[in-house]
Amino acid sequence: MTDNVGFAGQIGPEQVGQVVEKGFKSIINNRPDMEGGSEQPTSAQIEEASRSAGLDYVYQPVVAGQITELDVRTFANHYNELPKPILMFCRTGNRSNNLYQLAKQMDLLDD
Repeated sequence: MTDNVGFAGQIGPEQVGQVVEKGFKSIINNRPDMEGGSEQPTSAQIEEASRSAGLDYVYQPVVAGQITELDVRTFANHYNELPKPILMFCRTGNRSNNLYQLAKQMDLLDD
């Protein structure tokens, strides 16, 4: 975690208020819908709660262990454009962290 980004495991619409309380301005969801089955909240549900709370929201699903250069470049564009700090999440937070670290290694992030 840095001043501009944090990582988390799966969040649900009911946790968006806590995200706001912690000072985040944007959320990036890196977990594909239905990856965890029907109990997993959908991106649309989380996006609705996020936008209602005044947060920017991006759905950029990536498959664990299969992050491509295009995924990294797409993420970097979102990262550079979104209000900071950004909360990134997936199932455990690892995939989101990997995406961030790869973009950093490729010198694609503006901070």
